[in-house]
Amino acid sequence: MVASWSPDSWRSKPIVQVPEYSDNAALAAVEARLETFPPLVFAGEADKLKRALADVAEGNAFLLQGGDCAESFAEHSANHIRELFRVFLQMAVVLTFAGGFPVVKVGRIGGQFAKPRSSPTEKRGDQELPSYRGDIINGEGFTAEERIPDPQRQLEAYRQSAATMNLLRAFSGGGYAGLENVMRWLLDFEQKSSFGKKYKTIAEEIQTALRFMHSCGVTEETVPTLGRTTFYTSHESLLLCYEQSLVRRDEAGGSQNWYATSGHMLWIGDRTRQPDHAHVEFLRGIKNPIGVKCGPSLEPDALIRLIDVLNPMDEPGRLTLICRLGADKVSEHLPKLIRRVEKEGRRVVWSCDPMHANTISTANGYKTRPFDRILKEAETFFDVHRAEGTRAGGIHVEMTGSPVTECTGGATANISEAQLKDRYATLCDPRLNAAQSLELAFLIAERLKHERDSMTVPSQPIPAFG
Repeated sequence: MVASWSPDSWRSKPIVQVPEYSDNAALAAVEARLETFPPLVFAGEADKLKRALADVAEGNAFLLQGGDCAESFAEHSANHIRELFRVFLQMAVVLTFAGGFPVVKVGRIGGQFAKPRSSPTEKRGDQELPSYRGDIINGEGFTAEERIPDPQRQLEAYRQSAATMNLLRAFSGGGYAGLENVMRWLLDFEQKSSFGKKYKTIAEEIQTALRFMHSCGVTEETVPTLGRTTFYTSHESLLLCYEQSLVRRDEAGGSQNWYATSGHMLWIGDRTRQPDHAHVEFLRGIKNPIGVKCGPSLEPDALIRLIDVLNPMDEPGRLTLICRLGADKVSEHLPKLIRRVEKEGRRVVWSCDPMHANTISTANGYKTRPFDRILKEAETFFDVHRAEGTRAGGIHVEMTGSPVTECTGGATANISEAQLKDRYATLCDPRLNAAQSLELAFLIAERLKHERDSMTVPSQPIPAFG
């Protein structure tokens, strides 16, 4: 018999990757304040995303999910948000054209403030302090005072998320996301980038399609939807006291369903996916679409147990499996997971996170992710799904619209280990910059286009990335 669920039932379960607050009264006061705040997203929006993800699961759409490793209080600005949104739209247009179906756009933004850590402490020289766990919990500065978990930070996280959501809604519906704008940005990239020139054909084909539409009278004036887009937000559901404070009951039409209103989609990390622990308990009861990070330690039987808990009714679009296996481990682990899920007949979205299991440390002390390893994991992910007769449904990347130097390689950026120090700005993990993000989108687009064409001509071979 399934135990009853309530927004606070997670508190009776074991929990990992959360801070210990020294002042429980102050924490309770912050939670009480958050409970009175307006929702950041609405139940109808989360349901709309779930329907879109159901299309992804059926092979009729593609999921593009990406954004900052961890959002920053200090880095919050209109320019930073606009740069990310701009690159995101360019990637989506390229993928839409190549795949021939809609791209569901989900940002890691508007709530991505907490980060799990491999160690509870960090040591520099002779000093050892608690690890930085994201701006919603403590400070990045390496001082004892900065590293103390402060519940007041949750209020700032809410305020920043609300401001971010307001700006994203304005960008999405106010003309900035228009197809004409996106094409100008793409053409600018193609003209300035040596890599972009390689994919000039795709850009020209999109431009030809636009000219044809214009000649038929299809413009943003005649079809207003060309001037706007739908953009969703997501983050890891890690700091559960904050998440619980923003859970709201959807009472429209007499519904008694509960939604997490901190973001449209929440996911569980690879370190917090224990079926009998607090994070799984919390996510099993909310009605949002949810994700699970699947690392190489996840066995097929354990995955089915997780699916049984998180999506017992096999609701389409409810569950996205975000695979972060490592470039050299995908071919070993992914087929076993796919075969077991297919055997059980479960409907899920399969998404590839080629970032997290490909992190290395350089000789000069920087964490980085080589672009060739990122490409290798994504390519192998597609290869495995093709071999298994299943659908590679999406890509999940840590990225920014800024010209950072955090991931090595890339045809245009071509960042060396020595260049990492030039603009290494991440608070936690290395991100793809704008040029690397677009390069990845073009490479995936080429693969999607060939797979689409191979459905018409089955004998046509599928090329390797690049």
